[in-house]
Amino acid sequence: MNAVAALDHVRLVGDDVSLEEMESALQGWLQKVAPDARRVLLLPPDFTRGHAQAGPIVRALYRMLSPGVQVDIMPALGTHVPLTDEERIDMFGEEVPAERFLVHNWRTDVVQIGEVPASFVKEVSEGQLDYAIEVEVNRRLLDPSYDLIVSIGQVVPHEVVGMANYTKNVLVGCGGKSIIDKTHFLGAVYGMERLMGRDLSPVRQVLDYAQEHFLSKLPLHYILTVTKVEGGRTVIKGLFAGNERFLFEEAVQLSQKHNFDLMGEPLKKVVVYLDPAHFKSTWLGNKAIYRTRMAIADGGELLIIAPGVRHFGEDAVVDGLIRKYGYFGTPKTLEAVRNNEDLRGSLSAAAHLIHGSSEGRFRIVYSPGHLTREEIEGVGFEYMPVEEALSRYDPGALKDGFNTVDGEEIFYVSNPALGLWALSDSFAD
Repeated sequence: MNAVAALDHVRLVGDDVSLEEMESALQGWLQKVAPDARRVLLLPPDFTRGHAQAGPIVRALYRMLSPGVQVDIMPALGTHVPLTDEERIDMFGEEVPAERFLVHNWRTDVVQIGEVPASFVKEVSEGQLDYAIEVEVNRRLLDPSYDLIVSIGQVVPHEVVGMANYTKNVLVGCGGKSIIDKTHFLGAVYGMERLMGRDLSPVRQVLDYAQEHFLSKLPLHYILTVTKVEGGRTVIKGLFAGNERFLFEEAVQLSQKHNFDLMGEPLKKVVVYLDPAHFKSTWLGNKAIYRTRMAIADGGELLIIAPGVRHFGEDAVVDGLIRKYGYFGTPKTLEAVRNNEDLRGSLSAAAHLIHGSSEGRFRIVYSPGHLTREEIEGVGFEYMPVEEALSRYDPGALKDGFNTVDGEEIFYVSNPALGLWALSDSFAD
């Protein structure tokens, strides 16, 4: 293992970084960056991002800091629904008291701390957009009684920002409607394929601007992980702690090594399974589309087996917009934005509609556990009963990668949140 512990940062890289190694490194790091802390705010991801290993990290930090330090924990929900008690215990354990957890509401709990100017957005979007982006964060981040704020999360390919985490966890995960809407739309208009798996996307540049101009005065540090599932177990390949951007850049390079699955030829049929414990909406489940679309052949097929999916959006407003406008591609979505105030007022939903379409390149067949054929076909997907899909493509019998089922060759993905599947020439540069 390659381990570095400097005055203000930690870097652990190895084939299988143990929780004990991680905890030891973080113990020393805490003593350096906040030796006299009395109140600390932790910002882990939500339950849908369990592979980040944020649960063990939060438990370790809580043990190190309490009872002498008041530790508050606010999952970076973004637009997602709050954790249930069962999900909280499953992810963080019972040793962290329930009363230490706070809930972020992206519509009501935020304050504006600055603005990314329209001229900057126009520059990074190559002239496609020219709106200003109001930078809003949860009001608790501005509470001067916090001596240390720690954002925790996994660096992995992402459909909006290119590579997830770092400032995204704060500015989007703990952000407000304006920055969520406008950054999502910026990424969608720029083009998902152009930014996926890369660091310097237009959205990342907007977040970097906000970090430099508005977040730098906060006592904010980051714990970034790079993980991979091996033999059914989530393995930590790297852990980076500190507040310097070069740590994120190193994590990006490590994720590109471990979380990319690059193909020499386009895939004709892809089958993706969505764990019902984590994927209950197409808002989340459409990662099956985002993360595989760069590998699927024109005229190919994507089957999404989604036994837990019961609605489209994570809240009633977004759910209604998805049902109304559907996943019918970029031109129709942009036309709907121009002509309809409700969609224009929810640009993150519009971005999601763009992301969730194949743009007519390949078929998307959904097999949800709790949505009807009429509902699925109404938003532009094809439908297969979930019982039929599970019978034909048994997740328990398939392995990740190529499989042959009754003479049919398929490519199987057991969890689309874990990486990016693309053609190797997409990253030839």
